[in-house]
Order: sequence, then C-alpha cells, then structure tokens
Amino acid sequence: KIQQGGIWSVGISTPAADLNKNLGLDHCSWAVTQEGIVRTKGQQEYKLSERIEEGDVIGFSYDHVELNIYCNGVNLDAPVLGIKGTVFPVFFVDEGAILDAIFENFNHSPPGGFERIMIEKTVL
Repeated sequence: KIQQGGIWSVGISTPAADLNKNLGLDHCSWAVTQEGIVRTKGQQEYKLSERIEEGDVIGFSYDHVELNIYCNGVNLDAPVLGIKGTVFPVFFVDEGAILDAIFENFNHSPPGGFERIMIEKTVL
C-alpha cells in the first residue's frame, strides 16, 4: 500500500539485483514505479493509463511465466514476460516514500488460482 508519496518502485528481482538503486534499471529486476512505468533492463515496458496514488494498494501475481500488476484489485493489463530464475518480492523507497508490504490477509482477493507467496522447495 502506498502510504506516502516520494520515489518508489515495487516488483520482483533475482538475488543479483542491486537493491540500492531504483528497480527495473538492471537485468535482474522487474518493477512498477511511482510514475506508473513498468520497466526492466532500464527500458519502459508499459506506461500505465491509471495514476497510482497514496492509499492505493498494488498487488502482483506471478506464475513463473507472467508477472501481472494490480491496483486496488484491478488487473492493469501490463503483463511482464521473460522472467527467468529464482525471484523475490522487492521494494525501493526514497525521498520520503512509505510503502506497507502485506504478504497475507490481503486487502483485495488474489486472482483465481493464486494465494499468498508459496515457498518452493527442491525435491530430489
């Protein structure tokens, strides 16, 4: 949830991402920014038509193929493809931005077939 504006980005990244920088500027992170830009590899994938504001709740669904972004429970139709490897949820804040991260007991119901983050284990 966006509690206070500023510079922020949220998304997913591999462990190799530089978390001291805004997200989506490298090859290891995929993110949406306070400007409503969905980016990766330093490139804009989408410019959202809806403005994300204080009080809005941003959500994600990821099925190892497609990352979808939601605002207040509504799919923003900005799917990100081509994500490879192990990824984790990530957040970047600067210039006074405050974000709340909620990983269960969501404000909005997840889309069908999704629930809270599942921890994967390798079975040998």
